[in-house]
Amino acid sequence: MNSEWPKNAAGMFDEFWARGWRPTAFREFVLKIHQRCNLACDYCYVYHLADQSWRTRPHQMPSRVWRQAVARIAEHVSAHGLDPVHVVLHGGEPLLAGVDTIREIVEDLRATVPCGVRVSLQTNGVLLTEPTLAVLHDLGVRVAVSVDGDERTHDLHRQGPDGRGSHAAAVRALALLRDDRYRTAYAGLLCTVDVRSDPVAAYEALIAYEPPVIDFLLPHANWASPPGAPHADWLIAAFDRWYDAPRRETVVRLFESVVLLQLGGQGRSEQVGLGPAALVVVESDGAVEQVDALKSAYEGAAATGLHVETDPFDAALRHPGVVARQIGTAALSPDCQRCRLVRVCGGGHYAHRYRPGAGFRNPSVYCADLIRFIDHVGARVRKDVERVTRG
Repeated sequence: MNSEWPKNAAGMFDEFWARGWRPTAFREFVLKIHQRCNLACDYCYVYHLADQSWRTRPHQMPSRVWRQAVARIAEHVSAHGLDPVHVVLHGGEPLLAGVDTIREIVEDLRATVPCGVRVSLQTNGVLLTEPTLAVLHDLGVRVAVSVDGDERTHDLHRQGPDGRGSHAAAVRALALLRDDRYRTAYAGLLCTVDVRSDPVAAYEALIAYEPPVIDFLLPHANWASPPGAPHADWLIAAFDRWYDAPRRETVVRLFESVVLLQLGGQGRSEQVGLGPAALVVVESDGAVEQVDALKSAYEGAAATGLHVETDPFDAALRHPGVVARQIGTAALSPDCQRCRLVRVCGGGHYAHRYRPGAGFRNPSVYCADLIRFIDHVGARVRKDVERVTRG
């Protein structure tokens, strides 16, 4: 069993409880309704990185499991007086579960959970036909699509088992989401950064699809498997293109979060900031897990040992990995605690802090990139604030 931090720090967390600290209730529930995928993306943390637990899990989440997950969400909502909560239908590729199953899950959520429930679905877009989207739209499910910038970059990474790219299929899906009949179902785009691509071209390729939100994600890396190249220049160039636009073209969650944090506000990206993590995952077999990006670290890194058929979500709130992502600077490495950017950076993405033998109490493997990027954003924001203040 892995005994690295935070698993070896249970006593530290007991002290927090003794001093009156209490966890933040989960407000986002990720249901892995289908474990398999119809693409074979080369960077996928589920299939190609350290944790291979997907191989032993059922392809599709059985109805008894998702019904119990829905009941557990309702239980958690009632226990903590939550309103609203967010449920993400995820995979693999969730559309492989079929639109009828998705309808059953959403209708059960609406009927069972005693608060507002925002439901979204993360897809590669290949199976998003108009009949399927019409059903999702009528159910109030918002759809986010994974698109990795321009066609060349996308097809380099996001391929089917036959080696053919999926860009054309994603574009067809986005054309449907941009249709006036379905636009309210359009949640946005998710793009994994490839530093070999042109950052401005990547951003402009994405905004051509008129997304309400773009999520730029750094590839999941850690100190055992570091990124092959610096990422700050890419982020800075893309940020400047977004920031300098004559009008607000879209929300870029990472960029907006760093700006807000620089101004003393709260971010909305798990890649930066010190906000408590309030997300929990239910795998296709009913296992309750932490954020699935942890699968990039080692086998079982996301596991809690809990199951929806036997354990309430409140039990997961006491898991060391969950507590570590809710106690702010106390969970950071000494270097991060002393850093002048700690309130903005927050140590970076939790999964990117992993070092074998030490666990997750380390600076991000992207630390140097984050410092350069945050300093650049800060300088630009301060300059504009001073200009506005003077004027």
